[in-house]
Amino acid sequence: MSEPSISVAIKMLDPDLPVPSYAHPSDAGADLHARESLVLEPGARALIPTGIALAIPHGYVGLVHPRSGLAAKHGITVVNAPGTVDAGYRGEIMVTLLNTDKSAAFEVNRGDRIAQLVIQKVERAVFIEADSLDDSARGTGGFGSTGGFNSK
Repeated sequence: MSEPSISVAIKMLDPDLPVPSYAHPSDAGADLHARESLVLEPGARALIPTGIALAIPHGYVGLVHPRSGLAAKHGITVVNAPGTVDAGYRGEIMVTLLNTDKSAAFEVNRGDRIAQLVIQKVERAVFIEADSLDDSARGTGGFGSTGGFNSK
């Protein structure tokens, strides 16, 4: 079992919902639960409250990821994945779900696991203006420059 490496204060805005937890000892993401029920029609998106607020320590970030089972089985994803929860934010964690299925609506029930929260260490950069940049193997090649994107 992996030992916790950081403590995060949590305020339960809805005490009837479960505290975020890890399904398995080696999981990176803790499950977030829906505070409200709704039906997500094909192609629709909705902002769903989770009933929690966090005090993420300075130097860390919360990243909200889709749940792979919801994506594979129902086409449900997080629109801005991963969503960023900055250390200074103290409001309710919200998840913007999108139903990518073209024909089937998806029902979200209060208490359902809708996303995962990953707490991660953050490095901050100092941006230094330069007249030129060092050469690299990729150079200025963008989308598809390594063969992964077909624009045809």
